[in-house]
Amino acid sequence: MMIQVTPLAERKLQHLLGEKPGIFKLFYDTEGCGCDGINVLLIVNEAESYDLPLEAGKLPFIISSQQEIFYEEKLRLDADEHLPSFKLASDSQIYGNNIQLRDLRGADSLKPGSGMAYCATSKL
Repeated sequence: MMIQVTPLAERKLQHLLGEKPGIFKLFYDTEGCGCDGINVLLIVNEAESYDLPLEAGKLPFIISSQQEIFYEEKLRLDADEHLPSFKLASDSQIYGNNIQLRDLRGADSLKPGSGMAYCATSKL
């Protein structure tokens, strides 16, 4: 699985990652987000045993092996210069034009699978 990251999206992600170590995680959040759930990008400290690496150029990306089925094999991640969100799409669909990024580094209680909804509990 791969994510083609546009130059603008890469610059924004690098800026958000900063100097602290971290990994970007593509995550489909269904807890507390409405009946369909939402796509979100997370910055986590490290990969879990069930996470798989994604090919994304220079950026470290992972996805849960249980959530890989929700996405096509080739994705595109783009950004808008004036908005704090990202756009995720493939050749056949748009996954979202307002994909939020949540930095969970140092937030152990908000790890994926902890029962906490990212869309409802965390801020940029």
